[in-house]
Amino acid sequence: MLDREDDGSVEIGPRDGFGGPQPTIILSRGDEPEQGKSRLHIDVNATDRDQDAELERLLKLGARPADIGQTGQEQWHVLVDPEGNEFCLLKARLNPL
Repeated sequence: MLDREDDGSVEIGPRDGFGGPQPTIILSRGDEPEQGKSRLHIDVNATDRDQDAELERLLKLGARPADIGQTGQEQWHVLVDPEGNEFCLLKARLNPL
């Protein structure tokens, strides 16, 4: 475990990678399950490129923007994969390699 937040979320993954930053997984609790949607929500945070480059890459791979009521001021993008699963692309926290 790397970190635990006051809201109960937990970040897990390696502190040091093999030659650079490695992916981590953040687990956080949702109070109410959403009908018809997956209860698993993935947040993607690229470590080898900035958010714009990762967004472009994900869109080329088949992701599509999703509108869940964002204001346009968020620092993340909400996307759906080709099977319709929502996920968020976060702003990079780590400098690109």
